[in-house]
Amino acid sequence: MSDQDLNHASTKPRLLITRRVFPQVLESLAGHFEIEHNEADVPWDLEEMRARIAPMDALYTVATDRIDASVIAAAPRLRMIATGSVGFNHIDLAACRMRGIPVSNTPDVLTEATADMAWALLMATARRVTESERWLRAGSWKGWAWDQFLGADLYGATLGIVGMGRIGCAIAKRAQGFSMRICYHNRSESAQAAALGASLLSLDELLASADHVMLVLPYSQATHHVIGEDQLKAMKASATLINMARGGIVDDAALAKALQQGLIAAAGLDVFEGEPAVHPDLLACNNIVLTPHIGSATLSSRLGMAMLAARNLLAWREGSSLLTPVPGL
Repeated sequence: MSDQDLNHASTKPRLLITRRVFPQVLESLAGHFEIEHNEADVPWDLEEMRARIAPMDALYTVATDRIDASVIAAAPRLRMIATGSVGFNHIDLAACRMRGIPVSNTPDVLTEATADMAWALLMATARRVTESERWLRAGSWKGWAWDQFLGADLYGATLGIVGMGRIGCAIAKRAQGFSMRICYHNRSESAQAAALGASLLSLDELLASADHVMLVLPYSQATHHVIGEDQLKAMKASATLINMARGGIVDDAALAKALQQGLIAAAGLDVFEGEPAVHPDLLACNNIVLTPHIGSATLSSRLGMAMLAARNLLAWREGSSLLTPVPGL
C-alpha cells in the first residue's frame, strides 16, 4: 500500500506504540490511527516486537527499543517510524532506506533540560554529593573535619566537551557562569562554540588538559568506546568524567577499573552499555554517580518530545512533510 493510498483509505492506518505514553499524545492520535498501545509499559523482546509489528502501518518507538532489520522485515505494511528521542541509533536506518520508510526524531525539545541535568551530574560528581549522602545516611557522620569529602573545584576549572552540538553548546553557556575555561572536540569547528570562547582541541589534547570531561556526542560504530582504557589513562588523576550521551561511548568495564585504581577521581553516568543493566563493577565503586537515563526527564521536555513524535506521525498521515525527519531517508 502506497502512502497516497494509505492517506485516502477508508480504514485508519494501524499504529504500534511500544511504551506507555502521555494521555494527551494518545488523544491527538486517536482519531487518525487504529492504535495498539503498550499500556503495561513492559519492554518487548525482539520476538514479541516482531509479532506485534507484523500487521502495522506505522511505529511509535523510543530509544530503548531495538528496531533492527528483522523487526522491519517482519512488518511488510510498515511505512513510517517516529522515535520519541533525539538519537536514532536503535533503528536500522539502512533497512529503512531500502524500504523507503521515513524516520523522524525529536531534536531541540530536550536541549535545555539535558544541559541542566549534565550540570547536576557534574556538580554531584565533582563535589561528591551522593557519596557523602550515603555515608551520612549510614550513620557515619560524627562531626566536621577539615579533610571531609574534599571535592574538585568547578569555578575557574577547565571543562572539556566532547561533541559540540546543541546540547554541548548549551552546557558551554552554563560553564561561562562558572568562569570556566572551555575546550571542545568535534568533527568540525563550531562557530557557536567559538562565540562562547571555547577552543577546538584534538581528543588527546582535551583529555590531557580538562579538569572535567563531558561526553555529549551521538553514538555510532565510529564512537563506540571512544573513551576506553587508553583515553582514561590520558586524563588527569584529579579529573571527572561525565557521560550524558549514550551507553557504549564509554567502555564501562575500563571505566570501573580506572575508578578503582585512581586513574581518574570520579565519574557520573546517566547512560550505560546494555542498559537497564549496569556493569556490576561500576555499582561497586563509591566515586561514581549513577542515574537511570533521566537527562531529559522534566515534564515539559518529555511531553514536548512525545508530542513532537506524534505530530510527525500526523504529518505523515496527512501526506505532509515531516517536521523533524532523520536526514538521508
